[in-house]
Amino acid sequence: MENKEIITEEVVEEIAEVIPSMDEFADELEKSFHKYMPGDIVSGPVIGISDTEVIVDLGSYAEGIIKLEELSNDPRFSIKADIVIGEVVSATVLREDREGNLLLSRKKADDLLAWEALEQMKEEKTVCKVKVAEAVKGGVTTFLKGIRAFIPASQLSMNYVEDVSGFVGKELSVVVITVDEEDKKLVLSAKEVEKEAVKESYNRRVNNLIPGTVVNGVVEKLMPFGAFVQFGDGLSGLVHISQISEKRLKSPAEVLKEGDNVTVKILEVKDGKISLSIKAAAEKEPVEEELEEAPFEYSSGGEATTGLAALLKNIKLQ
Repeated sequence: MENKEIITEEVVEEIAEVIPSMDEFADELEKSFHKYMPGDIVSGPVIGISDTEVIVDLGSYAEGIIKLEELSNDPRFSIKADIVIGEVVSATVLREDREGNLLLSRKKADDLLAWEALEQMKEEKTVCKVKVAEAVKGGVTTFLKGIRAFIPASQLSMNYVEDVSGFVGKELSVVVITVDEEDKKLVLSAKEVEKEAVKESYNRRVNNLIPGTVVNGVVEKLMPFGAFVQFGDGLSGLVHISQISEKRLKSPAEVLKEGDNVTVKILEVKDGKISLSIKAAAEKEPVEEELEEAPFEYSSGGEATTGLAALLKNIKLQ
């Protein structure tokens, strides 16, 4: 009796999964006739790496070759360390070689795609990390998105930087402040990241203050409408002239001078502004008197210092 194989529905389904459909076959056949033109941007997984080139699978029975000199503008680039099998890369078509392989340039594709990404990073104030490559006149250089970037000495830190060579090899958190594709100009700033961190820290401490708390401070500036008092490691608030003394004053200078040690009570914290009272700190019961409206705009942009300004005033800038 002959042995006959019985083809079950499960076997039929397995075969169907392996054998492409006519539509899939037609699609692949159409792709195989696709003609790549110089300037086209293509992408595919890396399927081969040697000391001198990278091979990319472009699908449709085509392979692309990226020579070492066309892989990156970054002098620190290492073909063995920075490229891995399976990594999907984008590259610009240069031409076909004699064997029909496409010669590609990742550097050119990076340039085209990077400037768009850098412009977006600037608009969104994206913080990114870079490693300083070398010291040059007036600052240092690094690479971001494969593009050579400049960080002026004045943008390396909130503190004055005399010797930029000390930053070489260091990793910095930066934001993009200038993007000019036409002139190939890319400028970064680490100082802006530091300033934002200081601002966030200051606001966090201000928001943690509890109205009614009595603290010691120092008069840092007298104004016609009151006195600014610094306390709590860089925080600063306003003692309105009506909250300095029980008696009516024409000027804070009648009873205070800059540098005086004072005890104040925190009355209110609103929109980052701290209202203080010397008068209330001396009373046993909390003050219920409503503060008069100060005849000025209480902001960090004015001549009067605020807490954040006080925090930054001792930093030596370029």
